[in-house]
Amino acid sequence: MRTPPQSSSGLPPYLMTSDPASFARKTIVERKAQIIARVIADHDYPGEIVASLTAFRDEILHPDHGSSVIQPLSETGGDAAFWNTSLAAYEGHSWLEVPWYFAETYFYRRLLEATGYFMEPAGCRDPFAPQKRAQEALAVTQLAAVWPGIAAIPGDARFLTLLHACLWGNRADLSNFTIDQQAVGDTAADRANMLIDHTDAVRSLLAGGVSEVAFINDNVGADSLFDLVLADYLLTQGWAQRVTFHLKNQPFFVSDAMPQDIERVVDLLRAPASLDAELGHRLSEALAEQRLTLTTHPFWTQCLGFRDMPGAVRAPLQRADLVILKGDVNYRRLLDDRHWPPSTPLAIAAADFPRPFLVLRTLKGEIIAGLEPGQAERLATEDPTWLINGLRGLIHLEQ
Repeated sequence: MRTPPQSSSGLPPYLMTSDPASFARKTIVERKAQIIARVIADHDYPGEIVASLTAFRDEILHPDHGSSVIQPLSETGGDAAFWNTSLAAYEGHSWLEVPWYFAETYFYRRLLEATGYFMEPAGCRDPFAPQKRAQEALAVTQLAAVWPGIAAIPGDARFLTLLHACLWGNRADLSNFTIDQQAVGDTAADRANMLIDHTDAVRSLLAGGVSEVAFINDNVGADSLFDLVLADYLLTQGWAQRVTFHLKNQPFFVSDAMPQDIERVVDLLRAPASLDAELGHRLSEALAEQRLTLTTHPFWTQCLGFRDMPGAVRAPLQRADLVILKGDVNYRRLLDDRHWPPSTPLAIAAADFPRPFLVLRTLKGEIIAGLEPGQAERLATEDPTWLINGLRGLIHLEQ
């Protein structure tokens, strides 16, 4: 099998779709076809779009055919030049011969082309919207069931509950069909599955008051809903003067949140029958007063790791007193999606990412750093799927 070029000499190798029996390979062979099938089922696309999606699926599913190399974008505007230039490094390779993160991100860009997302006049139709709307409604219902108990928790103790809910809400990931866990709440079993827990240090950092907290958000549903609830707490308690959400500029990884997705959830919370209209009104006012801001940049949906973050993205993160990275994809970008030994200090694997930063991640990918020597080996003996089944979590602060 051909080996595509590996950049950044001296670093560990990338996770590759060519790795036999790897989760990376499985996501391409199995999950991508499922995602395409769900998009077709969810929409009344005309025949030409269905045909385009079907051809795209076949390109992925039949990599052993000589003609089934990864195809470039046929579009010429927008970010097409960036993607086709990036693809040139893997010219002649199939979907099962490239770095995993490139394969996943390029898949979503190709899917947008196949569905006519950028075409006028009927463009910008989110192919994942039906799934997102269902997750948002479910998340509000779930939160309503536990909200009286959360609201009754006094003062600082509520922060612990919200921080942990913000972590475990990250289990809601529509691109990962292997995860079927309750997304709301924090049980004794969850606490036992916390591999790194810096909750006390995070509280100490924030409780004295900071100017700005930046979230690099992940999914819609319970994940972003608890981002909003935690942001509301930080603002109303005076722990932060401003909170910024860094969101996707276009559909990505099925359930990743864009500004309009966040705005829709705030509107749901303001509805008369919502779980707490006051929460919705506070968030709406915070948005209007720009104490809570929703921002985006094309970088968030590109194939680049955080080591290659442009200055326009890095500068606002450097101004924040704490950057909160949500989820598996952001963690993969933090580690450049490479095979770091699990005991590698996160400070080394994360290179020069703006500090302090906080990782809130449930494990759904074969990549990790910052564990104690021997810890990964013990976990693998106890549970061979510990890196991908979403049971374990990290609250990892790096200062």
